Amino acid sequence: MKRPQTIMVPLAFVIGVFYCSACAQTYPAKPIRFIVGPGPDVLARVIGQKLTNTWGQQVVVDQRPGAGGIIAADTVSKSIPDGYTLLLTTGAYTINATLYPKLPYNLERDLSPVDLLALISFLVVVNPSLAAKSIQELVQLARVKPGTLNCAHSGSGTTAHLGCEMLKSSARIDIVPVSYKGTIPAIVDVMSGQAQLMFAVMQGGLPQVQAGKLRAVAVTGSKRAAALPDVPTITEAGYAGADFISWNGVHVRAGTPKAIVAKLNDELNRTLKLADIQERMAGLGLDPAGGTPEAFGAFVKEDIARWAKVIKAANVRVE
Repeated sequence: MKRPQTIMVPLAFVIGVFYCSACAQTYPAKPIRFIVGPGPDVLARVIGQKLTNTWGQQVVVDQRPGAGGIIAADTVSKSIPDGYTLLLTTGAYTINATLYPKLPYNLERDLSPVDLLALISFLVVVNPSLAAKSIQELVQLARVKPGTLNCAHSGSGTTAHLGCEMLKSSARIDIVPVSYKGTIPAIVDVMSGQAQLMFAVMQGGLPQVQAGKLRAVAVTGSKRAAALPDVPTITEAGYAGADFISWNGVHVRAGTPKAIVAKLNDELNRTLKLADIQERMAGLGLDPAGGTPEAFGAFVKEDIARWAKVIKAANVRVE
């Protein structure tokens, strides 16, 4: 009586392997949904159009910005694991893993990494009227006038907010993080002088610096910005404890066949090497990345651990 069961187990395995191979060969056979949570959807549209052109299947960008990316991630975590629902992930997702004690999904358990698309630096910017032409002068001003400099940010627990907290700790200064409803209102108040400084994502801060409406005193990340070669990195300036980057990547539902994940990864890596894509990403303040799904998974794990330390040290809580 046990003999048929003994035969069925390997048969099911063989069928499963054959199915995964066959579905990868025909993938994609229908339109793909590319879900975007917080932040601009420009990168998803740029990459999505290239995939559409290559595969002949429409990549539809579906923006779901609510709850700091939780809605978008939860949607993908409950989708069919067939590679037809992609998630544009950002640094917000590794922050959320610690910031929210009860999420409807688990980033590492319910979603599978596909590719790291880009690394994103931040500019430390100040109002041009502020008597600080370097980050060292900014720190000195904060020490002379403790508790008087407002560090604007786009909301409690955001990357920009944690940047304020990291600078406070690293430089041992008393600056006041002030929350705004989004990046644009925060930038506007720094330009008007209502707030004195902020960590501005490159895409939002660079145009204002180039227009003379903000002054950049440092840039986060491992290298200086090509558009601002005279602005030092925050580590060069002596405040390595306030250094960080954000990022964009692609995840799919956990359980998606590895062959499909590999096919997606190959095509995304090829797309990131295209000259026009690299030029467009540079204009958006993005540094093209790429790599394997495994390397991206390790990157996400490290990023969760890094932000967890910052959140706990600063006792950051969602409002």
